[in-house]
Parts: sequence; structure tokens; C-alpha cells
Amino acid sequence: MLFNRRKLIAVIGATGQQGGAVVRALQAQGQFKVRALTRNPGKHRELADEVVEADLDRPETLKAAFEGAHGVFLVTNFWEQGTDELKQATAAVRAARNAGVKHFVWSTLPDVEAISGGKFRVPHFTGKARIDRIVKEAGFANHTFGIAPFFYQNLVGSLAPQKRADRSLGWALSLDPAVRGIHMGDISELGSIVAGAFAQPDQAGNGEYLPLVGDFISFNEIVDTLNRQGHNFSFTQVPADVFATLFPGAAEIAAMFSYFQAHTYLGSDSSDRIALAKKIAGRQPTKFSTWTRLNVPVQNP
Repeated sequence: MLFNRRKLIAVIGATGQQGGAVVRALQAQGQFKVRALTRNPGKHRELADEVVEADLDRPETLKAAFEGAHGVFLVTNFWEQGTDELKQATAAVRAARNAGVKHFVWSTLPDVEAISGGKFRVPHFTGKARIDRIVKEAGFANHTFGIAPFFYQNLVGSLAPQKRADRSLGWALSLDPAVRGIHMGDISELGSIVAGAFAQPDQAGNGEYLPLVGDFISFNEIVDTLNRQGHNFSFTQVPADVFATLFPGAAEIAAMFSYFQAHTYLGSDSSDRIALAKKIAGRQPTKFSTWTRLNVPVQNP
């Protein structure tokens, strides 16, 4: 009987990195029933207690997706072609309010334009930050902002080291490698923070910002850490105006790196927020050196 009394959390993006992490953390915690929301429920039947169709671009699907839910976790994907994050998030917030959802958790990022006084334009950060106000003003009994870090996973994915002219591997980025400005983390650990927020609304459901930060380091420290583990990576600093022309979307990445350098990833002293996030998660996030040892195997020549 107790099983049926557990409050239900609906997780958008349940097959992605962030939503998937939230589903797994909620299941491990065992306090809530989990409804995984996906555009293709038929492919993911075993994902959670319930698997329900939801598409942020089809708001009519959200009514059933949120029905009976105590909490909702929302993440949007800026990089998916044709995504209008503001439109998607507005539809999700409205549907959640109409469904009587009590606790809404939104995965946001710092407002780069506000922090830099308009000097840097990084739409994939600022676009999310502008949704914060919509969540705040919706009138949920509880709301929480999770902040994803620079993923460790980026360094083996979209920002993996590239082959250089001399056949070595390394990075060529528009970033001063000596400046410590990158708040990083294993994105799979964001789930612990979100699950903790749902479980502790008194401490984490009053508009708190909870960043996942496993490490705060410079690119020199990234390279040194990897090379001490047996790799042979290099780093070359490329002028921002040159980097901005290298591939579609490079101008925004160059602006993001310039912002990191001037203001850090989180944009200000966030030590209190980081400490609260660790407390809510009930665990220390994995350090970069530990993660790389497990996830970046040394290639023997």
C-alpha cells in the first residue's frame, strides 16, 4: 500500500543526460514514484515506474504528462535544431500549474549578458536564465533552480582533443589556459541534487540556486591532470576572433570562453550555493582527476 502513496515526480528529457540522471537518482532514493517523459515511450518502457509521452513542442501532450504529479523536472535542449526554449518552458510551466504541480525544478544557467553588462552574448546560457522569472512568478508552492556545470563529458565529446599537424592530440581554444574560470562536474551527478531538492523542499524549494560543481580549474590544470595520468595532450591558445570563424556556432563558443575568463562559469562567488547543493545532494561530487581516471583511457601508441 505504501508504494501507491509515494508522491509522483514527472521528469522531462528522461532519455537525455540531465533528465536520465534525475530519473536514476530518484529511483535510487526510493522516496518518490517516477514518471519518465519522452517523445518515444514505446522505445523506453523500462525507464521508470511510468513512461509517458510528452513533447515540449506539442503542449497538448503535457496535460496528461503532468496529471497527478507532485513535482516536475524541466530541462530544454538549446542545441536541438528548431528549439525555442522560451516557448517550450512557458508551455511546460503553464501545464504544470494547471495540473496542480507543487514543486517545479528548472535546469538553468547564469545570465551572461546581465553578469557581463552586455559585453558577452552567449544565448545558450542567457536564454535559460531568462526563463527563471517565469518559474518564479508562476506561483508554485516550491521551486528550485538546478545549474548544470561545464560537463566533464564535453572533454570526450564535443570538445574532445583533436589531432594536430604533428599527429599529437590537443586542444586549440580561445581561452587563456592559466585562468581558473571553469566550474566543472560529472553531469550524471546533477540527479542527486535534484532528487535532494524534491526530498527537502523546506531547504531547497524556495527559489534556491543549486549548482553542481565537482571542480573549479583552469585549462592548464585540465591538461596537467590528464598528462599525469599518462596522456600526452597539448594546448594552444587561439585568438578569439580567429576561433570564432572556425566552424558554425564557433562565435558563441568564443564568447562563452571570454566570459569564463572574465567572470568564471558561474559568474560570481557562488561558494554558498555550491555548499548548499552538496548538502542537499548528500554527497561530494566527483573530482575531475577521479572522473578522468575512470573515463579517459590512456591510448598506447
